[in-house]
Amino acid sequence: MNDTLRLCFRAMAGTAVLLLLMPSVFSGADDPPNIILCMGDDHGWDETGYNGHPHLQTPVLDEIAASGLRLDRFYSAHPSCSPTRGSVMTGRHPNRYGTFAPNYSIRPEEISIAWILQKAGYSCGHFGKWHLGPVKAASPTSPGAMGFHQWLSHDNFFELNPTFSRNGASPEQFKGESSEIVIRETIRFLETAQQNGKPFFAVVWFGSPHEPYSGLKKDLALYTDLPQEYADRQVTLTSNKTGRQTRRPLRDVLQERYAEITAMDRAMGQLRKWLGDNGQRQNTLLWYCGDNGTPRDGIVTSPFRGQKGTMYEGGIRVPGLIEWPERISQPSQSEVNTVTSDMLPTICELLDVPLPERPLDGISLKPLIDGVMTERSAPICFWSFKGGNGAGAEPYIASELQSGTTPLVKMTGDIYTRNFRNFHHSGISKNNFDGDRVLLGNRYKLLQGTGRGRTNRAV
Repeated sequence: MNDTLRLCFRAMAGTAVLLLLMPSVFSGADDPPNIILCMGDDHGWDETGYNGHPHLQTPVLDEIAASGLRLDRFYSAHPSCSPTRGSVMTGRHPNRYGTFAPNYSIRPEEISIAWILQKAGYSCGHFGKWHLGPVKAASPTSPGAMGFHQWLSHDNFFELNPTFSRNGASPEQFKGESSEIVIRETIRFLETAQQNGKPFFAVVWFGSPHEPYSGLKKDLALYTDLPQEYADRQVTLTSNKTGRQTRRPLRDVLQERYAEITAMDRAMGQLRKWLGDNGQRQNTLLWYCGDNGTPRDGIVTSPFRGQKGTMYEGGIRVPGLIEWPERISQPSQSEVNTVTSDMLPTICELLDVPLPERPLDGISLKPLIDGVMTERSAPICFWSFKGGNGAGAEPYIASELQSGTTPLVKMTGDIYTRNFRNFHHSGISKNNFDGDRVLLGNRYKLLQGTGRGRTNRAV
C-alpha cells in the first residue's frame, strides 16, 4: 500500500473515531424533521419568476417563495461549483479542505452533514451531481465515503439521458429528462425511509441548467418568442454533438437553458407533490439554492455586475428558498446575508446535535427561521484561492482513486470523464495570497482583486 492510500485510510479512520464520540440519537423533538437540500447547477439569482425574470417560467419555485422563507441575499461560498458543494457538506470555507476550483476533490477526513445525520438516526441519500470526487465505490470521497447510505450520482454535470452510478457501481444510462430522473430516484429513497419509519435526509443536486443545454420539446416550446436582439448575438459553449467548443446564436442557447430551468422547476413540483400526498410536507425542511451565478452564455437579464467565476454579485448571489410549513407558517422575505456554509450549523442547531469539533465558517440560521434575526453578526468571507494546479506537490489522494467513471457530453482533453485532484501544501508562498477576496458585511462589500480593493455596496 502506498503512502497516499495509507493517509486516506488513516483520515477515514480518524473521522470514524470522531463520529463515534458524537451522540448516536436525536436529542431534539420526538418527531425530527425530514431534510431535503436541493441545488441547481449554475442557476443564478435572477433566473426565477419570483425575482422578476422577464422570460422564465418557474411556477413551483415562485410558489415556494410565496409561502416559505425567501432569502433574497443568499450566496454560494464560491463563484464555482465544487468549492460551494463542499461548503454545504462541511459548513467550512473551501480553502480548509483544499477544494479550490472545479474538479478538486474534498478530503476524506472532513465530517459531512451526512455523517452527522446518519449518526442521529437519519436515512441519508445523495442524488445527481456530486463533483467532490469520483462517485465510484473505491473513492475515499464518494457520497458513500462521505456518509450517505445510498446514492445515484454523477461525478460532474449531465444532460438528457444521463449516466449515473448507483452506490458506486459501474455507470448505467437512464433515459429521460435528467431533473425528473433525479427526483424519481429521490422519491424511491424517501418511500423506503418512510416504510422503515426513519427520518430522511436527501441531497438533490441537479445537473441543470449547466451547459451544454438541451430540453424536451414541451419545454422548448415555451421559449420560442424570445427577443430578436438575442438572435443577433453569438456565444461560445459546448456542442452536444462534438463535446468541443462551438459558437451559436444566443437566442437558441437561452431557449434551451430556460427549458432546462423549467424542467427542473417541474421536478421540484413532483417532489413537493409526493411530500404532500404522503403526509411528509408539513415536517420536511426543503431548501433550494444555486451553486454559483449564471455563466457568461446565459447572463443577459441579471441586475448585478459579473457572472459565474467572479466575486461580484452576479457570480455569488444565488436563489435561496426554505419551505417548512410546520415551522415557517407565514411567508417572509429576508435581506440578511446568508451563505451555503450556513446549512450544516443551521441543521445541527435545529436538531440539537453537536457541531463537529473543528473550525466552521457558517453560522446557524435558526434565529432567521424563527423570525428574530435581523442582521449577521460577522461578515461572510470569500476567497478564490489561487493555489496553482499542484504541479510537483504531494497528492492528497492517489491518482487512481481520483479518476472518474461517469461520462458527460463536455470533453476535457480527449476524455469524456472527469479526474480530480487535491494536494498537500509544503509551504506558504507569496502567490498563495493571490486571488479575489471579499468581506461581505451587512451594509458594504469589500472586494480585493478584481475590484482593485474598492469598497462596493452589495448590490
